[in-house]
Amino acid sequence: IGLEWYLSVKNPWQVVMSSDHPNGGSFLAYPQIIRLLMDSAFRREQLSRVNPQVLKHCPLADIEREYTLSDIAVITRAGPARILGLEHKGHLGAGADADITVYTPDDNYETMFAWPYMVFKNGQLIMSEGEFRSTTSGKLLDAKPSYDSEHDKSIEKWFEKNYSIPLNPI
Repeated sequence: IGLEWYLSVKNPWQVVMSSDHPNGGSFLAYPQIIRLLMDSAFRREQLSRVNPQVLKHCPLADIEREYTLSDIAVITRAGPARILGLEHKGHLGAGADADITVYTPDDNYETMFAWPYMVFKNGQLIMSEGEFRSTTSGKLLDAKPSYDSEHDKSIEKWFEKNYSIPLNPI
């Protein structure tokens, strides 16, 4: 259902892909998910392994759309930053934090996104060719959008039971 949904949304600014894990999907699967979004031939090949009864109820086989590298950058970086109001994230413009991941081009997008060539954090090279070059401390970012607070108590209880950070850090 997730792939159908991503591929049906025409404007990549209207959908985001979290690189966090609470959604139940391991971030280790993201290179394959990105390949499924970018490569319709690979998607069809994977669908050929699915029970034929499933395909009777699944429109995914009929969707030809393929995401571009730009679309992937929007749904994984720029879009989430914009939605959360993080003005210094998700772009390479003046004033940005310079958190940059560089990938080696490869026709197999799963291979390409499986291991970055270089990673910069705040403009500092921290990984290159699979080797850590330096370390840097991160910070927890949270957004405070307006919402209907009627359900705060039940959400807070759920968070305390199921999550590894507090609902309202600091």
